[in-house]
Amino acid sequence: MITLVVGTNRPGSNTRKIALEVRRLYTELGAELGWVDLAELPAGIFAPGAYATKPADFEPFSQAILRASGLIIVTPEYNGGFPGVLKYFIDMLKFPESFERRPVCFVGLSAGVWGALRPLEQLQQLFLYRGAHIYPERVYLPKIGDMLDAGDRLTQSDVVERLRAQAAGFITFVKQLKTPNP
Repeated sequence: MITLVVGTNRPGSNTRKIALEVRRLYTELGAELGWVDLAELPAGIFAPGAYATKPADFEPFSQAILRASGLIIVTPEYNGGFPGVLKYFIDMLKFPESFERRPVCFVGLSAGVWGALRPLEQLQQLFLYRGAHIYPERVYLPKIGDMLDAGDRLTQSDVVERLRAQAAGFITFVKQLKTPNP
């Protein structure tokens, strides 16, 4: 199962709206998709003692990552970087097994013209450090407020097609990494 991570805990975020679009595309392609939304993190994970002893209600989040055959990270750009809650979430996960040899795919969005270029570069470095297999086709979504209709659906067919192509390619990438070479 591939697991999608909504990389912010901001209420009503465009990130969650895009993540729902991405989930729809993976479902259309027949992929089994898990869902981790950082808005649902238990409050206890933010206590200073959580570094040493993770709260029991964080375990489903940790297991969702450990059981994933691949990860899709959908993140906004906040102040030239990715959200602190995403970094904190990554820090709370088991080391090294949470990301080591795990395929990871990125979708970034921003209100600005670069479509979260900086945050995705930062995340790529972090995941490479953690031993992940980075899928090279990233999707950047600039000026995200101009791309969503009143129903929170993407309005630009070329953007939907880029996300669909990324999804199809990532599904293949994950399968190839799971299949041993003859």
